[in-house]
Amino acid sequence: MSSTYGKKLKITVFGQSHSPAIGVLMEGLPTGFEIDMEELSAFMARRAPGKDPTSTPRREADSPEFISGLVDNTTCGAPVTAIIRNTNTRSSDYDNLRDCPRPGHADFTANVKYGGHQDVAGGGHFSGRLTAPICIAGGTALQILESMGIKIGAHIVRIGKEAGACYGCGDVCADDLKNLDTFPVRTQDEEERFRREIMSAKADGDSVGGMIECAILGLPAGLGDPMFEGMENRIAGIVFGIPAVKGVEFGRGMDVASIRGSENNDPFTVKDKKIVTATNNAGGILGGITNGMPLIFRAAIKPTPSIDKEQDSVSLSEMEPKKLIIHGRHDPCIVPRAVPVMEAAAAISVLDAILSK
Repeated sequence: MSSTYGKKLKITVFGQSHSPAIGVLMEGLPTGFEIDMEELSAFMARRAPGKDPTSTPRREADSPEFISGLVDNTTCGAPVTAIIRNTNTRSSDYDNLRDCPRPGHADFTANVKYGGHQDVAGGGHFSGRLTAPICIAGGTALQILESMGIKIGAHIVRIGKEAGACYGCGDVCADDLKNLDTFPVRTQDEEERFRREIMSAKADGDSVGGMIECAILGLPAGLGDPMFEGMENRIAGIVFGIPAVKGVEFGRGMDVASIRGSENNDPFTVKDKKIVTATNNAGGILGGITNGMPLIFRAAIKPTPSIDKEQDSVSLSEMEPKKLIIHGRHDPCIVPRAVPVMEAAAAISVLDAILSK
């Protein structure tokens, strides 16, 4: 099933953007782990809509309700199921999209795939709303990994034409993973420039994309497999499940195509009686297997397809060109709210790999 991810830790996401509820089923969580609900709520709040001018005005509490798998907030061995009730929907805003698909959105392909029976309200199960259940599973996985000494943090490195600082190819420490509560960037200058870029697009009735960088610290060497179940494959497999992700790169990424082997190779050395590399162009992965260095990846996020500008589309019923005006409430940029989703996806993938090992 396309909405299920994982080998040992399996998560299945269900619901639609405007259905009564959305949720996640988690199978394979370690038994006897107590979930810190306050910490999970704080993590969920980072993704929740309607809290910042740079996001959609749709307001949802995104408070998870656990309906199975826990006893006194502790995993009991049964599959863990959690839901989030949708409380602020305006489905009529999307009525015209059943016949006139949005450019850049899955409206057209969904219509072809499901023969016109797809849920168009809010984008149905193609909506970024479905990343909230991923954050329930990922927020739980983050806590479990934290108990193992593994830390994950992400931040924005680009909004539109404005670029910020990356972790780079050297060592990354825990202090580098600290995020601001509402806008996860590393400097005040970045926040100001990124906000201006978003608000400028919003004022033009347009949208803007960006890039998120994520680092995973504390991973042991030897995690992952060659070929088709390498750590790149595992992480990319779930990250591409996040709507609007159009590219993923690890370490130095696409830049390796333009440098020589002598520049790209990470020299081995010994530090504190442990084998490490002097640089980290590989992003902590060699042959699909972790080498003990920080695992670093970046994901490119496209601009939100739903914009206020009039766009060229077609009428599916009349089979002729048609102008489209999109209604509803949409993010001028989804990148800030996607940062905790990236951390969640990384946590699910890493915990699944650890449990599989």
